[in-house]
Amino acid sequence: MKLKSRRKLVNYLNILDQPIRFNPFLFSRTFFLWAILGLLGGLIAGVYWIVLEVVIGFLGQFEGWLVVPTMTISGLLAGLIIHLIGDPGEISLIVNNIRFNKGKLDPKRNPSMILSSLLCVGSGGSLGPEAPLVQVTGSTGTWLGKLFRLKGEELRSMSIAGMASGFTALFGAPLGGSLFALEILHHKHVVQYYRAITPALVSSLFSYMVFALIISLGLGALWEVPVYEYKGMFDFGLAVIYGVIAAAVGWFFIYLTKGFKKIFEWKKLPIYIKMMIGGIFLGFISYAFPITRYFSHYEVNELLTTSYTVTMLFAILFFKITAISITVTSGWRGGFIIPLFFVGATTGLIISELFPHINTSLAIICSMAAINATVTRTPMSTTILVATLTGFTYLIPILFASLTGYFLAPKLPFIKAQLKNTAG
Repeated sequence: MKLKSRRKLVNYLNILDQPIRFNPFLFSRTFFLWAILGLLGGLIAGVYWIVLEVVIGFLGQFEGWLVVPTMTISGLLAGLIIHLIGDPGEISLIVNNIRFNKGKLDPKRNPSMILSSLLCVGSGGSLGPEAPLVQVTGSTGTWLGKLFRLKGEELRSMSIAGMASGFTALFGAPLGGSLFALEILHHKHVVQYYRAITPALVSSLFSYMVFALIISLGLGALWEVPVYEYKGMFDFGLAVIYGVIAAAVGWFFIYLTKGFKKIFEWKKLPIYIKMMIGGIFLGFISYAFPITRYFSHYEVNELLTTSYTVTMLFAILFFKITAISITVTSGWRGGFIIPLFFVGATTGLIISELFPHINTSLAIICSMAAINATVTRTPMSTTILVATLTGFTYLIPILFASLTGYFLAPKLPFIKAQLKNTAG
């Protein structure tokens, strides 16, 4: 090769290591890394969702009393996968790694997380696919960052951007997904990760496009909430009241979960036995109240379009909370954000039934926002996510409810890794 040709080749290769010289804007190779990560995240999420629908379609055939052995066997098999392949951890581990492990998420945990979560979510557990997606897409960000020798905050930002792409694909909200990925690390530490907001936004937008192309999910409002008509400043006061009620429900969920955790930890049992026992309880709950089965992605609309008595709504509320608590504490893998939205919607419907003259839509929306903010401590992103998922265009009442839920949250967070100095 001639010397002139060699020099040209070297110059071309150097482009990957430097900002693009012909562009006078803030445009560098890192943009392409964020974009590639978003494309990968959307692809991963799309493939995961397609496989999940196949699993749900197969296991969903077993209804009535057959749901009990179906969920029992699914719990056992998922537990054996975790026992044999390795424990993929939960959302607390993801948060811990981002905050205290230099932003690194281990891709080696992905096979166990994917396989176990497909069984747990697909058989009808009250946990959604957001946690598995975030683990896989976040660790993809770590892998891509290491591949291009990123370190420090750049590597952490890639992991967070990967997490954001996973949240965005499922929720269909690039801005909400990006903020949620930052905010769930610890609300008071959002500013600490300010460098990750632009990578998260870019990655989320590309992930959103790919995921939408694959399955068209997230295009438009997901849940059909009744139309809301603004009645005046008094609505803001009502939003706070609904937030207080939903926060109380959030407290009940948190302490019920702690109670079940003590029960499942009372005696040391192999993970597959615990998950099998959890499957038995979940099966009976699903048999008695079929609407509590699954992670409520579609069940929210069923709840909103079906007429239930107040007594039945209270029963659905109690057993859905119980199902989420058992799912979380018995070792089943998945996320609890969408199931919590279902709990919030049920709470709003109960309020509306008890006080028929109030605006049903406002009660539902505010309850959904407040309970999620109480449990996850994510008031900003929750406001955007609820608005996007319901098509509710007036953000101010949602923000009032979200902040009410956040400020009334227990001092000790539900996700332990959100504590200021907890590294273990």
